[in-house]
Amino acid sequence: MRTEQATVAEEEYLQIIFWLYEAGLPMTAANVARAMQLSPPTVHEMLGRLERDGYITRGADKVIAFTDSGRAHAEGIVRRHRLIERFLTDVLGIPWDEVHEEAERLEHAMSPVLEQRMLAAIGDASTCPHGHPIEVGKRLVSVPLADVEVGASVTILRFENEAEDLLRYLKEAGAEPGLEGTLAERDGERVVVEAAGRRVALTRSVAETVSVAADPSPPPRTALPAQLVMSSERYGR
Repeated sequence: MRTEQATVAEEEYLQIIFWLYEAGLPMTAANVARAMQLSPPTVHEMLGRLERDGYITRGADKVIAFTDSGRAHAEGIVRRHRLIERFLTDVLGIPWDEVHEEAERLEHAMSPVLEQRMLAAIGDASTCPHGHPIEVGKRLVSVPLADVEVGASVTILRFENEAEDLLRYLKEAGAEPGLEGTLAERDGERVVVEAAGRRVALTRSVAETVSVAADPSPPPRTALPAQLVMSSERYGR
């Protein structure tokens, strides 16, 4: 098995598989295909390559599992991605809704020296601009905003879907990680948070992708499989 150097394509798949793992969603070829909007045969071919190169295994039930090397590679690419996003936002001043795709381009060519310089530049920041921990494994327990009852206090922790057009919608609506407020309205169409004298209104499907801490809190649950597509085209405006 060859595990010394993952290709760019392999890293992209490892990153998506790790995203499924973090979100508590089944690590299956079908979910990878949904998230990446690729055909099942294309995904099957790449998963075969990842298995051959020693990054994943697949059981009889078709569920994907990381090998030790695969987990290390996945965590590394995710950490670099989130670090770059924070650096682009905090140091270069690029709006947080515009950094995801730029980080996708830069993460594969980042040297250890540059990584250390970026870590020094961002100071004590511990998350990416969208609320995900830079050091993976330190993810705060949360619930979907769509589940919170009216009257509860909420703090936005992170955005689970980082498609750039969806991030732009969230920013225009006034939502951002760290925002504190009260759930003012919730129905089948939208969810409204009142915060600092303003109203942040999101469609119900978008609220499914916003993870919050709430008091009182509904029971925790994993994301809906319907939220896998990394694009905002399916989130009605």
